[in-house]
Amino acid sequence: MSSLPALDKFFALYHRSYMEKLGELPRYYPHGEHSNCIVGEYQQGGDASEPVSVIWQAVARPVKGTFDNIDHALEMTLHGDINHLYGGYFSAPLMFSSQWGDGELLQVWNDTDFEYLQQNLIGHLMMKQKLKQPATWFIGVLGEGDQMLVVNNDDGSVWIEIPGEQPEVKLAESLNEFISGLIPRVCPPSLVVEESLPHTDHPGIWQRLKIMWQNLLGKR
Repeated sequence: MSSLPALDKFFALYHRSYMEKLGELPRYYPHGEHSNCIVGEYQQGGDASEPVSVIWQAVARPVKGTFDNIDHALEMTLHGDINHLYGGYFSAPLMFSSQWGDGELLQVWNDTDFEYLQQNLIGHLMMKQKLKQPATWFIGVLGEGDQMLVVNNDDGSVWIEIPGEQPEVKLAESLNEFISGLIPRVCPPSLVVEESLPHTDHPGIWQRLKIMWQNLLGKR
């Protein structure tokens, strides 16, 4: 059990929900990115020209990831929950339903992915500083629009935030409380087409976050 017990429980519930409803563990399109959490491959119809999805199961990282380098680079202290959310496992993004709608909880696929996460987080925090807004860090997306799920770095509370704006709706007092209220959303894997962002570093949720920030930067 980690220091974020709701995440451990959600992983167990997530995998069990997929097994009960689909008879298999969740699948994901990694675009050739390896991960220790891959337990098998799945190829629809056996056509070698089709993209391959993988069967995955969250796995504990052999060396836990930390964000000490960001603390040093930006001369700030990140809330400790960020290490518990992103530092303990390799996993695909987690699809969920909740009282606020459907969404995705961001996770780390591999070590390279963790580096991308840190780079994106630095960009996000620098933008918050530029806008003279309180520091937040993102944990996922909600719905199909431009709503980010973020944690207030001062007190660890969870909010909805539109890129470039102040957090607008408070969802939970803590990350553990927020995750405790999520329900696994069992669905087939989604193949992300990256025509608009040919150099996207990571499939899936990363593309959505990058599109949000590109739209913001384009307006300023």
